[in-house]
Amino acid sequence: CHSARPSLFSTASGFDDYRGFLNLCVVLLVTCSRILKFNLIGPYLTLFKSFLSKYCVISNARVFLENILKYGILVDPLQWLSAVLYNPYQWPNLLLVLGSSVFIFIAFHIERFLARVSLKNKKYNIKVFFILVFLFIFPHDKINKKLYVITVGSLFSCSVYVVVFLKLWSYAQTNKWYREGYTKALSKRRIHRTSKEFLSRGLIQYPYNLSYRNLLYFMAAPTLCYEANYPRTSGINKSYLMRRALEIVSKNFNSILNLNWLTCLKGICLYYILNLFLFQLELALIQQWVVPVLQKAILPIHNYEGYTIMERLLKLSVPNHFIWLVFFYFFFHSVLNALAEVMKFADREFYRDWWNAETIVYFWQAWNIPVHKWCVRHCYKPLLSIGCPKFAAQVSVFLLSAFFHEYLVSIPLHMFKAWAFFGMTMQIPLSVFTSWVSKRFSSNYGNMIVWMSLILGQPVAILAYVYHYYVTSYT
Repeated sequence: CHSARPSLFSTASGFDDYRGFLNLCVVLLVTCSRILKFNLIGPYLTLFKSFLSKYCVISNARVFLENILKYGILVDPLQWLSAVLYNPYQWPNLLLVLGSSVFIFIAFHIERFLARVSLKNKKYNIKVFFILVFLFIFPHDKINKKLYVITVGSLFSCSVYVVVFLKLWSYAQTNKWYREGYTKALSKRRIHRTSKEFLSRGLIQYPYNLSYRNLLYFMAAPTLCYEANYPRTSGINKSYLMRRALEIVSKNFNSILNLNWLTCLKGICLYYILNLFLFQLELALIQQWVVPVLQKAILPIHNYEGYTIMERLLKLSVPNHFIWLVFFYFFFHSVLNALAEVMKFADREFYRDWWNAETIVYFWQAWNIPVHKWCVRHCYKPLLSIGCPKFAAQVSVFLLSAFFHEYLVSIPLHMFKAWAFFGMTMQIPLSVFTSWVSKRFSSNYGNMIVWMSLILGQPVAILAYVYHYYVTSYT
């Protein structure tokens, strides 16, 4: 499940295939039908890429300036800080996050107990299942009782509980597999030989993995799939964060060998300043660009003004997509890689080349690797093992993902409208369509359809939820 691999954006990966972003520029310019008729090779392709990137920057800068002229400067970093520090209704979310440790503690001791009793004792396996179910519904019960808990904090606490749920499910199921293998080894009297092999390689064998240290490492590690032994780096690379901050500037930075502590400290500071800038950039775009559009979209939606709704949708699509891209880089590349480096976690494959996805199926397989690995390991393969058809297993994974998406939206908003669930289920026919387009016509067309679904699909759901939230809360 895990092996030592670098992230694609890191210079160590040697990856340089970003053709999907060229298609993104084409989609944003709405000129794909003409451009794809040209056979662009060699220097012409480079020139064309340069032209597209510059044209996209200029055109979007014009839209941004129009926003400034129309609404003025709406960015206020202190507004977010005051909402977090001085809002008394944030504390229930903090207590919810801290309360998740209780479920971790209970699940751990159940596993410790199961390691001592017979495998045929199914009563405790059922208890683990009900504990995980209760873990999942616990935030829903507490957040709905606190009507004034703010949405952003509730979204964060629900996200924490989803992560804890997935991790504990993997922890319980993987240890169940370990117990079964351990029992078979005992019955065949091979346990001593296996133990010597593990010890010679410095690995942990069941049941010695059932320790607080092992569990806490897993709960903090940037993965959702439990293993007793993970690929580890030999140590924390002191110059890693600096290289991460400067790798865009120089691809030959790895050739620099003599790095002193002062230089490393400067690089680390630059790295965290970059991450802070990306985070503040997302918040600023929401304040300046997204909020005004959403406020002006409520009345047209209420009056069923189709053309105005479409205009608001298109206005929202570009900033929303840009925020989504910034979030991807900030979280999946910067945050998870920094966490992996601190924890000496060698598997840095948190994403694949989803920007080159020619089908929706590959996009969902590539853009969030920790979740994809969990779905394959704990949902898709178990369904195949009991005789479930491949397509039915894929649909089941999509439906499970749709449920989690709806969970993360409905509970913080105190309403259930199933727009996120519906949007995810629509990915199933869209996946069939993109596969057909890529095979019948061109992979570029399939990639453009994937980009269009990302650019337009999310704003549709956002407008729907914002409108119903406004109607529910203020009317």
